[in-house]
Amino acid sequence: MSDAFARAALGAYRMVGAVAYPLVGPYVGWRASRGKEERARRRERYGYAGAERPGPGPLVWIHAASVGESIAVMPMVREIAGENLHVVMTTGTVTSAALVKERLGNAVIHQYVPLDLKPSIVRFLDHWRPDLAIVAESEIWPMTVLELGRRRIPQVLVNARLSDRSFQRWKSAPSLAEALLENLSHVVAQSDIDAERYHLLGARAVTIAGNLKADTSPPPFEPIALQALKADVAGRPVWAAVSTHPGEEEVAVDVHLALKMQHPDLLTIIVPRHVERADALEKAFLAKGLRVVRRSAYGPVPRDADLFLGDTMGEMGLYLRLTDIAFVGRSLEAQGGQNPLEAAMLGTAIVSGRYVQNFRETYQRLLRNGGARLVQDREGLIDMIGQLLAEPQMRDRMIEAAANTVGEMRGALGRTMQALEPFLHPLKLAISLDRGAPPR
Repeated sequence: MSDAFARAALGAYRMVGAVAYPLVGPYVGWRASRGKEERARRRERYGYAGAERPGPGPLVWIHAASVGESIAVMPMVREIAGENLHVVMTTGTVTSAALVKERLGNAVIHQYVPLDLKPSIVRFLDHWRPDLAIVAESEIWPMTVLELGRRRIPQVLVNARLSDRSFQRWKSAPSLAEALLENLSHVVAQSDIDAERYHLLGARAVTIAGNLKADTSPPPFEPIALQALKADVAGRPVWAAVSTHPGEEEVAVDVHLALKMQHPDLLTIIVPRHVERADALEKAFLAKGLRVVRRSAYGPVPRDADLFLGDTMGEMGLYLRLTDIAFVGRSLEAQGGQNPLEAAMLGTAIVSGRYVQNFRETYQRLLRNGGARLVQDREGLIDMIGQLLAEPQMRDRMIEAAANTVGEMRGALGRTMQALEPFLHPLKLAISLDRGAPPR
């Protein structure tokens, strides 16, 4: 496809955005009514600032779409903020906003990311005047990229990855991909495959740093709650199905029913990826005659409970610490997979379906080391969970191998910071000169 096509496509995108801009209000209002937007902060989505810019010095804009991306870049954000650089961090979800507030506090100014419409982006950039934009993983928004490029603000994509589906979509419009990606000053990719894909699509400077998620801390937990729940489940065989998508909870129930004859005290923990589905799931579980306890009730787990439904946000660290067997979802009935590194960090033998292409390299490492097993269907999951419940030595070998895999993968943070140094150094130098101190 030609450059003319790219210009026409971007022009059409800009025109559609201009037409849609007056109509966006009802959409954002609808999202707010469903708890997907903070009603009091909706104007931030139009680029209106919710805080003052902190002085005239250098400022770095860091964007992470949701919870997973936010967790991945937090160590990087702390290092950048630790250099006395001002940081405004944007995210797109209520849960990620709460996470940034909880874990980063006053180290950053949090804003909701402006919609990818020119008036919103212009308003946002006019106020914050960032000297550098750092974006996590695969967030490539045309108006944002083009406006940053027009203002000659360096843009760096970190922890960059491209799923099979996204790569095929971009590859079908190569001139459009190149017209956008040529605006990126640097792409810091997770893997060889990701680096090659970005290079093929037109990114000029690409390096490989590994997965930042391997350098994060294990998800936190509330010690008193963990102590109480461990006492409740002590002596019981326990396994967990986490980050599950529609259809996978039903499979988890089938596993529970199939294995309960051999393990009468079996407890199955089910943590859906989207907790708003918990009411419907509980109703379906009860219809099968199972006793369900919801975490949101914050009560004990009785000895005769069949299922412990993890229907709270931010407590994956709690759920995974209650078991040493974890099925990681979006891999059996849905496709793409979810990040298995949290489960690997917290001492579990990892089982997944075969559709884990979004985390291909991580799973390849886990499989090569013996820290994970893949199954094809519910019968395979029944067999694998049954085997792991019956063979503690096999469990222990997988747990050790998963922990070793995480250790092998560490180091992405240092390599990412090294790639960012050419962009950060001038900003640190400006601060040092302003203060009359020698640059670090």
